[in-house]
Amino acid sequence: MSPTSPARRLRLGLPRRVFSQVLLMQLAVAAGVAVLATGLFLAPLSDQLDDQAMRRALAIAQTTAAQPRIAGDLSSSRPTAGGPVQEAAERIRRASGAEYVVIMNKEGVRWSHTDHGQIGKVVSTDPSDALAGRDVMEIDNGTLGRSARGKVALRDADGKIVGAVSVGIEYDSVRARLVHSIPGLLAYAGGALAVGALAAYLISRRVQRQTRDLAFSDISALLAEREAMLHGIREGVVALDRSGRIRLLNDEAQRLLGLGTEVIGQPLDEALGAGRTTDVLAGRVTGTDLLTVRGQRVLVANRMPTDDGGAVATLRDRTELEQLGRELDSTRGLIDALRAQDHEHANRMHTLLGLLELEMYEEAAEFVGEVAGAHRVTAEQITEKIHDPLLAALLVGKATVAAERGVALSVPRDTALPDRLVDPGGLVTIVGNLVDNALDAAAGTRHARVEVDVRTEGRTVLLRVRDSGPGVPTEQRETIFTEGWTTKEPPAHGKRGIGLALVRRLAERQGGSARVGEAPEGGAEFSVVLPEGLTEPGIAAAEEHSAEDHDGPQHEGATMTRVPKEPR
Repeated sequence: MSPTSPARRLRLGLPRRVFSQVLLMQLAVAAGVAVLATGLFLAPLSDQLDDQAMRRALAIAQTTAAQPRIAGDLSSSRPTAGGPVQEAAERIRRASGAEYVVIMNKEGVRWSHTDHGQIGKVVSTDPSDALAGRDVMEIDNGTLGRSARGKVALRDADGKIVGAVSVGIEYDSVRARLVHSIPGLLAYAGGALAVGALAAYLISRRVQRQTRDLAFSDISALLAEREAMLHGIREGVVALDRSGRIRLLNDEAQRLLGLGTEVIGQPLDEALGAGRTTDVLAGRVTGTDLLTVRGQRVLVANRMPTDDGGAVATLRDRTELEQLGRELDSTRGLIDALRAQDHEHANRMHTLLGLLELEMYEEAAEFVGEVAGAHRVTAEQITEKIHDPLLAALLVGKATVAAERGVALSVPRDTALPDRLVDPGGLVTIVGNLVDNALDAAAGTRHARVEVDVRTEGRTVLLRVRDSGPGVPTEQRETIFTEGWTTKEPPAHGKRGIGLALVRRLAERQGGSARVGEAPEGGAEFSVVLPEGLTEPGIAAAEEHSAEDHDGPQHEGATMTRVPKEPR
C-alpha cells in the first residue's frame, strides 16, 4: 500500500475555520467556568456540612442539659445500664438521630453510653472545657469512631456544675450528605454547560454567517488585499455606516473631496457641508453616474447600499474628460461655423466674380471692403472695451460663431474692463459658459441677440449676459445652478449640466455670486458679481515695471528709453 500523501494526512491542531475555532474556544471557556464554579462550590460545602453537624450536636447537648431531672438522677443514681440517666439519654438519642448521648459526672465517668460496656468508665476524650462551663464543638475520634461532637456543662437546680453532656453525630453521615449532593451539583453544572454550549453554537453560527465561513488566515489576507486595493485604485471610495458616519476614506477620495483622515467617524453632513455632493453620497439623490462638483473638480458618483444598513460610494474624476468634451463641442461648433463660412465665402466670390464680369469695378471694390471690414470692426470694438487679451479673444471668437448661427452678439458702449484681472482663466470660463448657453437659447428666435456687459466698480467686476431666448421660469432659477440639471440633449462624450454649476462655484470661490433673472426686453439675464475681481492699480503698475526691468539689458550704465507707440 502506498503511503498516504501529505495533502490527505490528518491535520492536527486547531481547525482553520472561524466558526470551528470560535465554537471550540467558547466550549472550552464554558466547560472551564462550569468546573471552576463546581469546585468553588464544593470546597466550602464540606466545611459547611461539618459546621452544621457540630452545631446540631451542640444543640442536642444543650437541650439534654436543660432537663433538670437528668441532673438530679445523675446525683441520686449509680451508673448502670438500666438506670434513669441511661434511659433518658437513649430516648433523646433515638429521637434526635444522634450517634450517641453521653452523660458524665464531674470526674468524667459515663452514666450513659450506646455501648453498655462503657457505662461506669471514664470518657476517652478530655471533658475539662465542658466541665469548666464552656461549650465545645469539635470533630474528634472516640470509642465509636470519628464524629462531630458538641459538649456542654450539666447544672443542677442551683446552677452548680455537676457533670457534662456530650453528643456525637456520625461523621460518615456528614460525608454521605456531601457525596449525595455531588450528583445534583454536577447535574446543575451539566445543565449550565449545555446552555453555554448551545449559546456558543448559536453565536458561532452567527459569526460563521458574518464571516462567510472563512478562515482567520483568509480574513487576514482579505483585509491586506482590501487595504492595498482601496489605497491603490484611482477611484475614490467612501464607506458610510448606517448612521451616515464616514468609516472609510481612501487616498483618492481624500484628494478628490479635499478631506483628511480626521473626518473618519464624523457625520457626512458635518465633514462635507451642505451641497449636492453630500446629498449624492448620503443617498438623498438617487441614480447612477450622478454628476457633482467639488471645488474645481467635476465628479461622477455612484452609491451602493450594504447589508448592514450603510453604503459605499465611488467617485471618479471627470474634470479632464469634461474639459475635453467641451473642447470637442467647441471644435464641432467651429467646424460647423467654418462650413457655413465656406458656403458664404463661395457665395461672396460668385458675387464678386459677377460684378467683375459686368465691369462694375467700383461696386466690386466696395463689396470687398464691406466684407473685409465687418469682422475687423467687430474685433476692434471688443478689444477697445475689453483690455484683457484672453477675454477679448474669447468674445471675438464667440462673435464669429454667433454670426454664423444668426445671432447678433453685442457689447454695450459703456462696457470697460482693464487688464488687471485676478483670475483671468476663471472669468473666461464664466463668460464662455454663459455665452454658450445664451447662444443656444437665442438661436432660432426672432431678432436673436446676445449682449455681454462687463463693468467695474472699484475692484468689483460686474458681468451681465442677456439673450432673447424664452427665459428661465421663476421656480427654476435656483435649480439651474445645480449639477446635472439641463434641458439639452446629452452630447456624445457624456452628460451635461455642469456649466452653470461651475459658474456659481467660481463666483463663490472669489466671494461673489451668480444669479439669473429676466432681461428688460425678455429672455434671461445672468448676473455675476466678483467683489475682488481686479488687482490694485499700483500693484499692476509695479508688476509691469518689474517685468520691463527684467526684459532689457541690466549692465551698468545702460539706459532705456520708452518709445511711444503710434496711434492706430
